[in-house]
Formats: sequence, structure tokens, C-alpha cells
Amino acid sequence: MSLTSDLRTVDYDVAAAAAALPAATRLGPVHLTVTDLARSVPFYEDVVGLTVQWRGTTDTDEPAVALGSDGTEPVVVLVENPTASPQRRTSGLYHVALRYPTRESLGHLIRRIAETRTPIQGASDHGTHEAIYLPDPDGNGLELEWDRPRADWPPMAEEFSRGGPQPLDVESTVATTGSAATEARSAGVDMGHLHLHVGAIRLAEDFYRDVLGFSLIAALPSAIFMSAGGYHHHLGANIWNGPGAPPAAPGSVGLRRWSVVVPEADDLGALMERIERGVGVSHVTDEDGALVIADPSGNAVVVETAAQRGAAPIGHQRPTPPR
Repeated sequence: MSLTSDLRTVDYDVAAAAAALPAATRLGPVHLTVTDLARSVPFYEDVVGLTVQWRGTTDTDEPAVALGSDGTEPVVVLVENPTASPQRRTSGLYHVALRYPTRESLGHLIRRIAETRTPIQGASDHGTHEAIYLPDPDGNGLELEWDRPRADWPPMAEEFSRGGPQPLDVESTVATTGSAATEARSAGVDMGHLHLHVGAIRLAEDFYRDVLGFSLIAALPSAIFMSAGGYHHHLGANIWNGPGAPPAAPGSVGLRRWSVVVPEADDLGALMERIERGVGVSHVTDEDGALVIADPSGNAVVVETAAQRGAAPIGHQRPTPPR
């Protein structure tokens, strides 16, 4: 089957109008389980270019470290469980995409990767964005990317019609850094998107469209891409670990929860109305006004307002719902 067989794509403007979530929706911190903070934190600092913003413990007394850039909210919260088992062929994290503000900052990232001799899994030009793929020390997948200006984005159908992502021009990306010394830390890094392994594509599409409120950007039989505001994607989901992939066992390395930040309290109210229609929701918790929801594959997502996110202590941990 060719890559374009059974492909559905939607124009960015049409997708923006179709989303129940407001255009200003963004992603907040992703919480990951790791086995050794002493090993993981230097990787996120020295390779990824983040800065430690908070050290402490979770509500269940697990050691935790929050990392971000510019002193703003964290993008990643690492929680240590020394006995956590490796990721298997389950639902859960495929990759976290951290977004760098400029092509030059991506160039400095590539230089850090080279200077630290860090192995990567790939380097791609998606048309909408350029990206480096690599695992963290526990195998949690990372995509480190820079977005082209929206005016330069090709139609989503064009991305697939050209045979998928093209190789990243690493040399020209690094050339944007000139003769300057390699930046030890990256400013302006935020959450770009999250890509999940799920057990069933149709259930995932129904949940993330009809309950959470994203709209479809592109779909293949084995993967979907969804967003708010006509973004190229805030969320990807695939069945590449096999249809019916079960949730990860408790205590596994990987995704604990991810977060969606909406502008206003009314947006949370609209989400609650969708939840009350009973579309594929297995677990909902109201935590200080924020909602914690488990998707049909057991992936936990926190939905909160910008005011709640801004008021929360850096690295604040809420209990993870049962999986």
C-alpha cells in the first residue's frame, strides 16, 4: 500500500474551525517516569539544553525534577522510580516533541548532540517543521523540533504525497549557528506536541475529537494527527505497537500524564459537557478545578486553564489516575 492510500487530510483553516478547543489551546508539561534522576537530568541539561527549575517529591514521595527554559513553566517533569520496568509493546508514549524557537537554536542542539556523542534515531524535514529524534537514557522517545513560519507550511496532503518526511539538511541547519560557541542551554523551548501509542485508532480519534475537542489534520489507517487552531498537530496517535496494545503495567518507564492548557474556565465547562455525554471516558477526576481524564488506552491527560497552570507551583504533581 502506498503512503497516500486511505489518507485523509484537512486544510489547516478548516481544521481550526472544526476544533471544539479554542485556537489558543496549547500543551503544558509532560510527566515521565525514569529510573535514575542522576543519569537523566544531565542528559536533559547537557544535550536537550533545558535547565532544572524545581527539585522535590511527588504527592507519593517519589523524587522529581522539573526542567524547562527561561525560568518559565517546565516542559518536562521527571519522576524517579528505580525499579521501573522498560517500555514494552504497550500503549503509552511514542515521543514527546519539544519545540525550539529558531532554526539556529536547533543548530546549536545538533552541535551539542555531536559534541556529547549522543546517538540519534533520525533527522527529518516534515515541511512544517524540522526535527531530530532520539531516546532519553530510559528509552523515552523525544522529538526535538523547530517550526517553520506558518506562511511557509505546505498543505498536509503534500507532506504525504512526497513520500513522507525528507532527510533533514543537517549541514545547513548547523550553519545557521555561524562561528559562535555552542550554546550550553536553549532559550524559549516549549511543548510542541505529543505522540502516543494507542490500542485502537478509531477509539482514539473519537475520544480526542468528540471529548477533548481536537480536530483531525491527517489520518492513515495506522495513525492520526490532531490539533487546535489549525496547528500542524498537537497530538499524534498510532497503533504501531500493534492493534489492541494494552496499557503499560503500573511502575513502567514512560508517560505518567500529559497536559492541555485552555484559555478560560468556560473552556473547561464545555469539556465537562462533552464528557457528560459519555463518549469513551473511563476515568475523570476533578483536581482543584483541573480535569484528569484517561483516554480509551489508559493514557492520562490533565486539562487545566492558563490561570491554573500559571498559579501552580513549578513541578507541581497531582496524583496519577489508575490505569
